[in-house]
Parts: sequence; structure tokens; C-alpha cells
Amino acid sequence: MKKAAIKTALCAGVLAVALASTVSAKNLGVVGTTYDIAEPDALQEIMERVEKHDWDKEFASIKPEAYRPPGLRELPRAQRTRSFLVDMTYTLDRDIPDGRGGILYPKGFTFNPLDHVFFDQALVIFDGDDPEQVAWVKEQGYLDKPGVLLLLSQGDYVAVGKQLQRAVQYADARIVDRFQLKAVPSVVAKQGRYMEVVEYEVPRNAG
Repeated sequence: MKKAAIKTALCAGVLAVALASTVSAKNLGVVGTTYDIAEPDALQEIMERVEKHDWDKEFASIKPEAYRPPGLRELPRAQRTRSFLVDMTYTLDRDIPDGRGGILYPKGFTFNPLDHVFFDQALVIFDGDDPEQVAWVKEQGYLDKPGVLLLLSQGDYVAVGKQLQRAVQYADARIVDRFQLKAVPSVVAKQGRYMEVVEYEVPRNAG
């Protein structure tokens, strides 16, 4: 968003609050002696502060590359190639109401979402701080495959995204726990009524 647009939005927000206060006010008449207001108009003062604010400094302090989701897990590098299946069966821990005063699905109801949802994506989870893993993602051709989601266990998503010329996201704690991820790089894909996780040993460069 441009600086002018942000300043306009702030001014509009202040103006909206001021108008709302004015509309809800009641005229109670004049009580006692009246005096001229010596203080500057509050709205005018706020708008002047917005104009004087150092927006260049404000924007310079915003560093998207410093972002990390809370609870990010650091996964070790895979020591060998192996695969395992993850059962996606889920048991409800509460009743799901039907919106009409009844229960649509009771607590304890068990189901497998893969029986009801079409899932054709693959998740590639890797350490963005490990140049060999980043190179491995390139070499495996994942950048050219549709339906592949790149997830970082660690690393700068801005820098890795620029390097791969592809959007990357983070594998937060929920993803790590749900797919029982233990090491990276890992590839997660649907295998029948299960999700298959394959951990890959990436050879280390000599020297």
C-alpha cells in the first residue's frame, strides 16, 4: 500500500470516529458561563501529526524477511531415505450442531477426510537455510510440477522464494504434527486412504 493511501485511510478513520461521535451527541443546552476553546481542534491536530510522521522510516522498519510463524519446529536433516503412512482418521472431540437445535455429528464420531475430499497436491517440506536441500528441490523438478506446495521448516521465505522463483510458505506446528514429520526434506502425498510421507537423504557435497 502506498504511503499516501495509508495516510488517507488513517484520516478517513479518524474522520469516521469524529462524525460518529457528533451524530450520537445530544444538545443539552447552555449551562453556566461559556468560554472560547483555547485548545487546538483535536481532529486537526491528529491530521497534522499524520502529515508530519516520518513514513519513510516507518516503511524501512518493516522487514517481511524477518517473519517467522509462532511455534516453528526445527526438523533435522534426514539421515536416510524412508517412507511411512499417516492415518488421517479423525475423531470429533465435541458435538457438531446441525443449526436447528440438533446434533449433526456427535462427539466421538470417527471419519477419514480423504474419503470425502479430493486431494491431489503434494507438500514438499525442506530447510531453507540448507543450500543443499534448496538445490535438491530444484533438481527434483518440483518447481515445474503443478499442485506442489513448497513449505519451509526453517529459513527466509523471501530469499528462498526469490531463489526458486516460486512462492514458499512455512510448515507450522500443526502441519508438522498432523503429518508426523520427523526430518527434512520430506514429501507428503495422498496414497489411497492415507497420506504417505517420504523422507529423502540428500547427499552432502564433498569439501
